[in-house]
Order: sequence, then structure tokens, then C-alpha cells
Amino acid sequence: MTTISAPARTLRAFLLAAAVGFAAASIVFPAQAEPARVAAPAFVSDRLSVEVMGQGPDVILIPGFASSREVWRPLAERLSATHRVHLVQLAGFAGEAWTHGDGAFVQPAVDDLARYAVTLNRPAIIGHSMGGLAGLLLAQQHPEAVGRVMSVDSLPFFSAMFGPQATPETARPFADQAAAALLSADAASFRRQQEQTAVGMMRNAAGRAAMVDWSMASDRQAMASAIREVMTTDARPGLAAMTTPVWAVYASDADGGAPAALADALWSREYAALPGVTLTRVDDARHFIMIDQPERLDVLVDAFLAD
Repeated sequence: MTTISAPARTLRAFLLAAAVGFAAASIVFPAQAEPARVAAPAFVSDRLSVEVMGQGPDVILIPGFASSREVWRPLAERLSATHRVHLVQLAGFAGEAWTHGDGAFVQPAVDDLARYAVTLNRPAIIGHSMGGLAGLLLAQQHPEAVGRVMSVDSLPFFSAMFGPQATPETARPFADQAAAALLSADAASFRRQQEQTAVGMMRNAAGRAAMVDWSMASDRQAMASAIREVMTTDARPGLAAMTTPVWAVYASDADGGAPAALADALWSREYAALPGVTLTRVDDARHFIMIDQPERLDVLVDAFLAD
């Protein structure tokens, strides 16, 4: 192993709970054969670390807000038989050190992802939630460094869940509220909030527990900076000019998650400006599709990488 330094009932009702509770120590996955670990390009960062496994075409897996790279572990180990997989861990989340106080989170991480991606062979990017937004921004800003992007339950403007009239400016008070809530909660109330939020994030009980653990191990200031920026970052203006192939996979769950018609309408509207985008709904899943429907996601990932 090579380590390189550094929606409840409706989507709108779900938004603020998600904003202050997106997040997520470790899920127990089925035993798998140990994949080959290989040397990775020399890379130093205080914004992310990367674990590399397997050989073949390059694939970068980016976890979401307050999540551990372990959320991608089963997929990474499966893909490592045919690909060189780069498992990213963002600084400040799930126990990874954060040294930037209340400084910027998203763009510096995208910048370092770009520095890493250019050392590879136009890697495919697969990102969940905030990781999907990072993938879109990376492809918009550095199209020469990216082969293709899959966003997993991720919108180009998170606060579009407030409605089509939302803008970064109208979302800012809610973003500040979400950040303040993260910073002010004591440990016990924060854990209770995370436990409640986890129910809306995934159907899988073990996955919910892992998500809570990851949140509790995350740096609160990093979480506050990240959620404030995610809620006010709008990648939609750059969609029309994108030439990088993009697949947007999104969740629907008739029992406690996003109703199919609502999810279809939202994702279709928000990705409408992106030429050639492939939109695919995964039913019976909440936000963490890779936990609720791993086999279905595996099929989509394979098709995405082969396209």
C-alpha cells in the first residue's frame, strides 16, 4: 500500500439536515482477496492523501462530505483487478488531519486533485456527493487532466434542492447557519444529530453507524468550511462548455428518501446544460448509493469505464 501525504421525505425538507449532518470508522465488508499495491507518483499534499492499488487504467475515487475513503473500499478492491485505483482521503474528514483553520476547503482540494491527476494518464474520476462536485470542478478547470467523470448523488449546485430560484447569494444565510450549527454543538448533541441524519442518508444500518463514526472523527472547522462552500458553490455556469464525458448517477427511495419523480425532475433540470450527460437513477437507495445498492452501482461503474 502506498500512502501519499495530505435526500427525509422530500429533498427540500432533507436539505438542512443533510447540510449539517452529511458525514460519516469503518463498515464491515465481505472478505476479498488482497489486491496488489503499487508505487504511486511522488506527491505531497496537506489537502488530501491517496492510497493506490492495482494496475491498469487510472481511476480516482473521491469520498463525500466528512466521509472516509473506506466508503469506496469494496469498489476499489474489485476494480483493482483491472485498473490502477487511487483512493482519496480529504484532509479534515474521518480522522485525517486539518491544518487550515477556517480557511478555504473546496478549491484548494480541487487544485491538489489537479496536481495529482496530471501525473496520471487522464484518469476517470468517480466522486460521491461533495466528491462529485469536486470532480466536476476539476474537469471544468483542468479538462486536459481528466478522462471522464461520474458524479454519484451529486448536483452541480447543492442548494438547488431549495428550488430552481436558489442562487449562491440566497443560499448563503443557510450555509452560514449550517456551519454555525456544526461548530456550536457539543459532542453528545452532535452525535445525536448525526444518528438522526444517517437514517435519511442510507438504508443500511451498519453503514449508518460508520457514517456517524466518520463524522465524529472529522474536524468541525473543516466540516464548517466545507459545508459553507458546498452550499454556495455553483458549477452550473461551466456545464455548457464542458467536453469531458459525465455520468450523473442519483438515488431514489419511495420509503424515506427522494421520490423518483422528484429526483428525476431535479437531476434533469440541474444537469440540463451539460452536453451529452448520462443521467441514471438508482432506486431503493438513499444518498449513499454505494452502500445501499453496491451491485447496481458496480454495473454502472463498469459501463462508465468501458464507454
